[in-house]
Amino acid sequence: MKKYIVTGAAGFLGCNLTERLMQEEDAHIYAVVRPNSPHNARVTPSERLIIVPADLSDYARLDEMIGTPCDVFFHLAWQGGRYDFAAQYGNIADTIGALEAAARLGCHRFICTGSQAEYGRQPALITEETCPHPVCAYGAAKLAACALSRVRAAELGIEWLWGRVFSLYGKYEQEGRMLPALVKSLRSEQPFALSSSGAQNWDYLYAADAADALLALAERGRAGEIYNIANGSYRPLRDYIEEARAVIAPQCDVAYGAADADVFSLQPSVEKIRRDTEWQPVTDFVDGLQCGYGLLS
Repeated sequence: MKKYIVTGAAGFLGCNLTERLMQEEDAHIYAVVRPNSPHNARVTPSERLIIVPADLSDYARLDEMIGTPCDVFFHLAWQGGRYDFAAQYGNIADTIGALEAAARLGCHRFICTGSQAEYGRQPALITEETCPHPVCAYGAAKLAACALSRVRAAELGIEWLWGRVFSLYGKYEQEGRMLPALVKSLRSEQPFALSSSGAQNWDYLYAADAADALLALAERGRAGEIYNIANGSYRPLRDYIEEARAVIAPQCDVAYGAADADVFSLQPSVEKIRRDTEWQPVTDFVDGLQCGYGLLS
């Protein structure tokens, strides 16, 4: 039996990953969740899934709390707003604490999720070789955690991989983001307004496909490497919106703005993760909308 640890296991991507790991017959999962979070109801304990309540500041003691050797550590938990410097700074130390606990637990691999925010605004194709230029505390803290955890992992002798996650959508996505707001408006047959023209390129990846990507990194990714986790078939944001409108409520209006000065395009390459792991997304955007937002019910 393979033993996995997942921090942020009740979150958006974390819950999708936990559900994916439960599909593995030989998996035993320690699901680390924030104490008293309403999202914890998403995770059902069983003989193969043990819930471990812990704040991020407790992650340096996860070896004591779990108390048994494990194989792979997925670190997905993070906290604080994008511009909350103090909270973002604290995440860096918490990541190192999780890594050191993973080493003491005997984990042979530590997979941590980074973010597209590490790259900042990039006018061209974004590969793992693109020089990062974060423009917010969140992106800067992710980048700092990436660099420091990579060095610390080498010192500890644990295999380290970093997955930079781009725009996800689907099951467990938090309210207030663009796609859930669009779906809610269309289902209510209410008009939807976008501040930009929608001309910027975007890249949506279904969250369950992202969970598959993380498992692929655990099994086949090259230690010491950074990987983009995205769909790789970027297109104008307006195309996604119009596709959703056609499926949910074609009679509803979507108003586009003209304020494109502050928007930026996302054009990620996923050639590296496909080459090294043979992973590729399998969920069509419309299928993801229907499954992820309950449009089939």
